[in-house]
Order: sequence, then C-alpha cells, then structure tokens
Amino acid sequence: MLKRLATSREALLLGAILVLLALISTRFPAFITPSNLVGVFNDTSPLILLALGQMIVILTKCIDLSVAANLALTGMVVALVNVAAPGVPVAVILLVAITLGTIMGMFNGLLVWKVQIPPIVVTLGTMTIYRGIIFLLSDGKWVNAHEMSPAFKAFPRMELLGLPMLSWFGILAVILFYFIMTRTTLGRAFYAVGGNPHAAVYAGINVGYTQFWAYTISGALSGLAGYLWVSRYAVAYVDLAGGFELEVVAACVIGGVSIAGGLGTVAGTLLGALFLGIVKNALPVINISPFWQLAISGAAIIIAVVFNARANRTKGRVILKSAEQTA
Repeated sequence: MLKRLATSREALLLGAILVLLALISTRFPAFITPSNLVGVFNDTSPLILLALGQMIVILTKCIDLSVAANLALTGMVVALVNVAAPGVPVAVILLVAITLGTIMGMFNGLLVWKVQIPPIVVTLGTMTIYRGIIFLLSDGKWVNAHEMSPAFKAFPRMELLGLPMLSWFGILAVILFYFIMTRTTLGRAFYAVGGNPHAAVYAGINVGYTQFWAYTISGALSGLAGYLWVSRYAVAYVDLAGGFELEVVAACVIGGVSIAGGLGTVAGTLLGALFLGIVKNALPVINISPFWQLAISGAAIIIAVVFNARANRTKGRVILKSAEQTA
C-alpha cells in the first residue's frame, strides 16, 4: 500500500512541486518564505476554484471552455451593480455572482443534455456569447477601481486566521469537493458517467442529468470566482481572464484528470493548479523571459498528457493479464 501511495500521481506531482521550489530557491531564496508561499496560494485560488469545477465536467466526458467568459461576465455584472448601488452588501453581491454563474452553467448543461450538442461546440459558442454580452453591457468600457466601493474591493483581502478570504474560498472548495467526490452518490455518478456511460445507464444513472449538474456546479464556481477576481484586481473589462480557460484545463490535466473522462481526484487537481501557480509566480522573479514562460508551461502540459496516456495503457494491460490468469 505504501509503495502504491509513493508511486501515485499525487505523490509524484507533490515531489515535482518540492523539487521545483528547491530549484527556485537557489536563484531566489525569498520565494519559499511562508509569507510568499501564502501569497502564491492566494494568487492561485481562482484557478483552484475553476479547476475543481472543470474537473467534474471532464470526469463526465465533457469540457467547459466558457468558464473564463462566465467569470468575466459575472465580474462585469457585479461591478456594474456596485457602481449603480454602492450600498449593496457584499453578501448580496456574492449571491448575485453565484446565481448568475449557476444560470450560465445550467444553460451549457441543458444544451448538452437536452439538445445533444457536443460539449466543445456548446461551450465555444457560449464563450463567445458571454463575451459579447459583456461588451453590450459595458459598451466596451472598463469599470475601474475608483468607481468601486471600498467594501466591494476589500472583501477578498480581509484576513481570517492570517489568510485572506480569497484563500479561504479555495480551501473550503477543496474540502467540499473532496466530500462530494468521495462520500456522495453524485460524486460517484460523475466517475461512473465518464468511466463507462453505457454501464452507468444500466446502473440507473441518468448520464445527461449528471452532466447537467457538472456544468451547473462549474458555472457556480465560475460566478463566485468572477466577483473575487474583479474585486481583488479592482477592474472589469471585456477581455478579463482572456485565455484563462486553457490554464484551467491544463491544471486538471497536470493533476491527472483524464481528458477521456472517469479518472481524476480533488488532490491531483489542487496540486496541478498549485504547480501552474508556482510556475507562473516564480518564472518572472528569476528573470525567465515571457516566451520561455509559455514554453515551459506548454512543456509541463505535454509531459502531463504523456503521463496520463501511459497510466491509462498500464491500467488496461493489468486487467487483461488478470483475465488471462483467471482463465
């Protein structure tokens, strides 16, 4: 059991992160100070939120390319609400953000479930629609820091037990998702639908309905991240988080979530997001050029995909050998 644990994807990824931190510390020792690592985790929290939502969508053999556009539209809406009514409590703003994100996620899920449109087509389309709606709402203008109320901007920075609220949202999401994926029927249904849809149907699981809930949860997390992102950086505009959806998918793949569905863990997704967060924060401080930053991130993704493919092949051979031995 210890051997299996030591050779697990999560253990290998954790080892890679520790090696990465050790290498970075040789060039920039201050990077591994506790205060800086807390800052890195805080910066990575929006990616953790979106990656957890993306994980359950991918587990069901789907993909959600509209998460960043959902984040941007939600962020713009709550920013405009705050400009129009600065006295609205942050709790109401959070409720509006999560509700709006959930509705957009439900829209994706309904198109995949009821209209039977391929997930990549649905989410590419809604990604464009959501960006277009942002332009219509804002007339292409930015909402800047001086237009937002102090309470709106302060919430993600408020500290509780030494950690900003943004970090606490990331931690709570990880705990909640671990419980859902390991202790609930819905969590097991996500794995069953992605692992073998036909067997899932015979087991009484509604494949489309399960995929609908995966998109709904992913949308809710995107909406929450929309407010947290806009309030933390104190700006909202049409191209907010442009291309971030690819980083979200990359965090899942690096964390061991199979793009074919049915395989992946919360711990792996968390580590995948942290790996990308560390790379993103470390490379600029050790004077790596932006070109090489992209190249290194891309190489990490390719290596992760190769690992995933090899792991899947190994699993298949073991099953066949067992069958032969039994015969």
